[in-house]
Amino acid sequence: MAQQYTFEKTIAIIGGGNIGMAIAQGLAQSGKYNASQIIITRHQNDLPKDLNQGGFTFTCDNQFAVKNARIVIFTVLPILAPIILKDIQNEITSGHIIISCVTGYTMDSIEEFVGKDVSIIRAMPNTAIRIRESMTCLSGNEKAKTIISEVEALFNLVGITLVIEEEYMSSATALGSCGIAFFLRSIRAASQGGTQIGFHAEDAQLIAAQTAKGAAELLLKLGSHPEEEIDMVTTPRGVTIAGLNEMEHNGFSSALIKGIVTSYEKTKK
Repeated sequence: MAQQYTFEKTIAIIGGGNIGMAIAQGLAQSGKYNASQIIITRHQNDLPKDLNQGGFTFTCDNQFAVKNARIVIFTVLPILAPIILKDIQNEITSGHIIISCVTGYTMDSIEEFVGKDVSIIRAMPNTAIRIRESMTCLSGNEKAKTIISEVEALFNLVGITLVIEEEYMSSATALGSCGIAFFLRSIRAASQGGTQIGFHAEDAQLIAAQTAKGAAELLLKLGSHPEEEIDMVTTPRGVTIAGLNEMEHNGFSSALIKGIVTSYEKTKK
């Protein structure tokens, strides 16, 4: 018997790649949605052998997914967005909520296919969404003003959200989405340093990752400034300030800033 979907309670994810699957897994883990309420589309050649793998519904039919889901999340490459929007535009109604995670693709561009009477929200999460620890920035069109709180609640299930103006979405991409790779690389570098000073690789990574997590939680939970927390562990002629100064002499902060700005400029292009 074919699966029956309730339009109001079903989510379609158009483009089940890394970020699409991360969103699906995070929502399912939240307990608010069952995997059976999530339809994931992929190219025919990329479909799993089991079309109900993990309890999700996999299909290559974008129109089918849109017909059965009120919330439609686009997680495709920018070059594919207009092709897919053209394919599904006749299935989109004023009752749909379109959430676009497509890098650099504006709400005006989406409205060209679906009109201004549809709620459109741009979202920029990161891959930590699959463990419900994403930083997601949101921006909506005029029609979305009445439902953006609903989308906030959805993404709050899988992390923290911040509503911003659309003009800052490229900045959100560089800092929040690309940024997860930057911080992972810094943890990797720290763990390699730990191995060089004597720890086994797995122990060094554990220490580095938990230390990074603790540093982030200090700022999130206490609302303090990074330098305030740094001052608490830097003593005169101490080992911490010696290490910090060596990193700065080699361009640590400058390199990170330049990397974020470079990603931002690439996004704008």
